[in-house]
Amino acid sequence: MALCLGLATVISAQDGGTYYGIKGGLTIGTQQWNTFDRDPLIGYHTILTVESLPVEDKFSLFAQVGYHLKGSAIRRSLFGNPFNANLVSFPPQKFEFHNISLSVGAKQVFGEVNKSKLYYLFGIRGDYTMGTNLDEYEIFVERNPNFAGIYPLNIYYSGETLLGVRRLNYGFLAGGGITLPFSEFVEGLLEFTVNPDFSLQYEQPSIPNVVDPFSGQTRSIPERKIRNLTFEITVGFRFLKKVEYID
Repeated sequence: MALCLGLATVISAQDGGTYYGIKGGLTIGTQQWNTFDRDPLIGYHTILTVESLPVEDKFSLFAQVGYHLKGSAIRRSLFGNPFNANLVSFPPQKFEFHNISLSVGAKQVFGEVNKSKLYYLFGIRGDYTMGTNLDEYEIFVERNPNFAGIYPLNIYYSGETLLGVRRLNYGFLAGGGITLPFSEFVEGLLEFTVNPDFSLQYEQPSIPNVVDPFSGQTRSIPERKIRNLTFEITVGFRFLKKVEYID
């Protein structure tokens, strides 16, 4: 937080002016549960950003803070009914993580088309998870104990977290976009970014003596590690606050 605010202060103090912007759009969230990919979760994001005036109309620095819905889904799932051994089809299930992201990075303009500028960007990112929807699955497992261990949950044992969400995460972002000038002081933008996490969103140790809903036998649930990867399509506006020095 301090790093992002500090850089934003430095950016806004640059000679010539500063861009301030608001943007948002579609988020496609994916997760790896150990080595298994889940189905995509369709979500959204919204971002406030500050950016320096480009040096020689090419290179600039930016800082941004935003809300991002991350996670994954299971859209096709069959489970064994422990009472009659028949397969039961479950409706689509979503695993949502509501994250606040702070990012700092740089942009480089590499081309121009009819006054619209093409650019690529890269940066580093830190996330804080404000909440999840995992409590829905905790309630389900309480009512259906044979499914314990199937879903990622927050369960406490002797006051300590046995299974749990990691609140702080970090990663990077990379992508590109195009600016659409409306006037000297207002521009639109269209952007695409890839946002992988280096750290784990969720970490669970191995859990012994869990009833398998398929066979009715006890087994051990292996360690579960969940990592985020999102793809974002973003549209927005940025506004130039121009500074002119008069001798």
